[in-house]
Amino acid sequence: MVEERVLSGLRPTGEVHLGHLLGVLNKWVELQEKYSCFFMVADLHALTTDYARPREIGENIEENVIAWLAAGLDPEKCTIFVQSRVLEHAQLHLLLSMITPISWLERNPTYKEQKEELKNKDLSTYGFLGYPILQTADILLYKATSVPVGEDQLPHLELGREIVRRFNSLYGQVFVEPQPILTTTPKLLGSDNRKMSKSYKNYIALADPPELIRKKVLQMITDPARMKRADPGHPEVCNVYTYQGFFNPERVAELTKSCREAKIGCTDCKRELAEALIGYLKKFQERRKQLKGDPGIVQNILAKGNMVAGEMASATLKEAQKAMGLKL
Repeated sequence: MVEERVLSGLRPTGEVHLGHLLGVLNKWVELQEKYSCFFMVADLHALTTDYARPREIGENIEENVIAWLAAGLDPEKCTIFVQSRVLEHAQLHLLLSMITPISWLERNPTYKEQKEELKNKDLSTYGFLGYPILQTADILLYKATSVPVGEDQLPHLELGREIVRRFNSLYGQVFVEPQPILTTTPKLLGSDNRKMSKSYKNYIALADPPELIRKKVLQMITDPARMKRADPGHPEVCNVYTYQGFFNPERVAELTKSCREAKIGCTDCKRELAEALIGYLKKFQERRKQLKGDPGIVQNILAKGNMVAGEMASATLKEAQKAMGLKL
C-alpha cells in the first residue's frame, strides 16, 4: 500500500500573519494527525519574486519556523525542513523543466495575475514563469499522495499532474499523480479591504504586541455607508464584522443587532475586536516567547528535518535519473 503523505510549504518573505494562521497553519496542525506530513520553508520559491533581497529571505526562516511551532506543529508528528537545504529540489526541477512545454506554463492563471499585482517587481524571469515546475518537483520528491489546496490553486496542481503524466509516458511509471485535499480558506481581507498581503502592509502579524494590534484594528475600514454614529450599519459589508466572526464568534449575534440598530459605533466595535484578537493570540505569543528563549531548538528541528527530507529526496531523484537512462 502507498503511504498517505502530504507536502505543503510557505514562503519566508516576511512576517507570519493572521491570514497564514487561518488559511494554512491551522490546517497543517489538523493534517499532521492524519498523514505523514512534510512541511517546507519554501525559500527557493520566495526567490521567484524576491530574488533582489535573498538575505532577508534567509533571515526570515527561523522566525517563520518559530511561528509554525507556536501555532501547533509538532516535529515529532511531521517533518519540517528548508527547501534549499535539499539540493534534489533544484536537480529534479531541472529534469522536469526539460520536458515541460512553455505553453503549459504561460496558461497558468496565477502567472498573469501576479505580474499584474506585483508591478513594482520585474517578474520577466524564467524562475517566475517556471515556478510550477519547481512546485511539482517539491511534491514528487516526497511521493506526496495529497496536497492541501484551495479551489483557486487547483489549476496549479493539475499542471503538476500533467507533468507527471508526461514524464511517465516518456520514461515509464515512476511517479503517482498527487490528489488535492480541498481546503476552505477563510476570506480575510487586509485592514484596507484589499487582499491581505505583505506587499500592501495591511496585515496583523501573529507576533504584533497588543498596542500595535489595537492601532492596526482602529485603522481598519468599516461600512462605507455609515457616515455618522447614529446611522444604522450594514455588518454584511464590513470587514471588521468578518473578523469578529473568526475571532469573537460568541459576540457576533449581539454585535450584529447593535450595529444594525446603531447602538454601537464602529470605533467601539473595533476596540472590542482588538481585545478579542489579543486574547486569541495570547497562547501563540507565549509559546513563541518560549521558543525564542531557546535559540538552538529551531536549528535542531531543521537539522533533523533536512536530513530526513534529504534521504527521501535523494532516493526519489535516483529513481527518476535511472528511468531517464542517466548514469548515476
